[in-house]
Amino acid sequence: MAMANIARRKSTALFSSSSKHLSHNTKYSSIFSRGFASGSDENDVVVIGGGPGGYVAAIKAAQLGLKTTCIEKRGALGGTCLNVGCIPSKALLHSSHMYHEAKHSFASHGVKIAGVEVDLPAMMAQKDKAVGNLTKGIEGLLKKNKVTYVKGYGKFLSPSEISVDTLEGGNTIVKGKNIIIATGSDVKGLPGITIDEERIVSSTGALALKEIPKKLVVIGAGYIGLEMGSVWGRLGSEVTVVEFASDIVPTMDGEIRKQFQRSLEKQKMKFMLKTKVVSVDSTGNGVKLTLEPAAGGDQTTLEADVVLVSAGRTPFTSGLQLDKIGVETDKAGRILVNDRFATNVQGVYAIGDVIPGPMLAHKAEEDGVACVEYIAGKQGHVDYDLVPGVVYTHPEVASVGKTEEQVKALGVEYRVGKFPFLANSRAKAIDDAEGIVKILAEKETDRILGVHIMSPNAGELIHEAVLALHYGASSEDIARTCHAHPTMSEALKEAAMATYDKPIHI
Repeated sequence: MAMANIARRKSTALFSSSSKHLSHNTKYSSIFSRGFASGSDENDVVVIGGGPGGYVAAIKAAQLGLKTTCIEKRGALGGTCLNVGCIPSKALLHSSHMYHEAKHSFASHGVKIAGVEVDLPAMMAQKDKAVGNLTKGIEGLLKKNKVTYVKGYGKFLSPSEISVDTLEGGNTIVKGKNIIIATGSDVKGLPGITIDEERIVSSTGALALKEIPKKLVVIGAGYIGLEMGSVWGRLGSEVTVVEFASDIVPTMDGEIRKQFQRSLEKQKMKFMLKTKVVSVDSTGNGVKLTLEPAAGGDQTTLEADVVLVSAGRTPFTSGLQLDKIGVETDKAGRILVNDRFATNVQGVYAIGDVIPGPMLAHKAEEDGVACVEYIAGKQGHVDYDLVPGVVYTHPEVASVGKTEEQVKALGVEYRVGKFPFLANSRAKAIDDAEGIVKILAEKETDRILGVHIMSPNAGELIHEAVLALHYGASSEDIARTCHAHPTMSEALKEAAMATYDKPIHI
């Protein structure tokens, strides 16, 4: 496996940002990470926000021997991800997939069920139970690690003092030598569209609809919109996705994106691309959207029972009084930090969705651990080039590293290896063989540059590729690694074989 060693020594320019976790404002790099402030000797670390970044940072700080307090305004830990995001959406995606399979696929496997129907309240109850159990579990972890948990809305009085309006109606002052801002993100609205969480909903409202809409219009063809569209489409809604851009999920590899869209269209999801939403009127019984081509032209109308606004997310820093202590932000409202997550204010740090980088729960967790390690005098690191992304539809789409379009833009000579799941024995055995693995590797060194997978459970398969990219592996390294048979992961091995040589099973 000599190629792997060559790959590790060459082409470091392709991942030039890997030495830092984001494009930082370098003038902050000289800030001393401990940032002790006078008069605040009560806590070593105070974390504002109890989401994936915040609660993980708090637990890690406590594990490193730092006296820690976590402040959370929701009164339930886990942030958007656990309460109204990743977890409840995946619960509904799984439940709706089970219903769809029972209705459309079980019979072909010799399992006959008469009168399959949706019990929406029971489905929602299962989702809520999962959320509740996990929230309590995180609270237990804070207690186990001796993290003080304060329920309330925190705002800066000084770089070392946080005023908390508690959920019980009182107020308390929490002092800390180091303050970490981990307040996450909020739904990005659209001009002229008022979200009421009943007929015009955000992802939060889409997770709690009381009945299955006959017609659902999704504004935005990103991860969240496609996932929630899939949920309600499986349950019987007629789903139309309206997207201003020319493509769905613009960050996705172009070839994979096209196959993904075709797959969703086979599931009866309709797409209106290059289309602008001019207005949304909910004064009547239903909702009426006025649309026009993105490039301009004649207007048309589209009617729906429910409209999901899924235009992305924006950093949430409202009420923190950042201006009071002088924390700098960019035009998008993101907090500027250096490569140690330090802001321009000594002793104040920020992680997760409030800073530049992917707005993903797992990225926030890595931020939290690295930030606390720096505060404790250790070394931390997060490589934003190697944060995996997953769309949890069926099939799923997962990726890490660079797309083919990005590699071309770099002017790098490369090879592409592909392998379809139609030729994978496990996929054929379970009759779920739609999808493909695509690997991009530098031609000279065989170093893997990017991996893209569309398949059932692609989100689980991608981590072998994440590890490979972290260690500078070549496609031959994966190809010569023994994979259990029969497994879906063999498709990744075969795609690696196709990248540096030839696959066996196609």
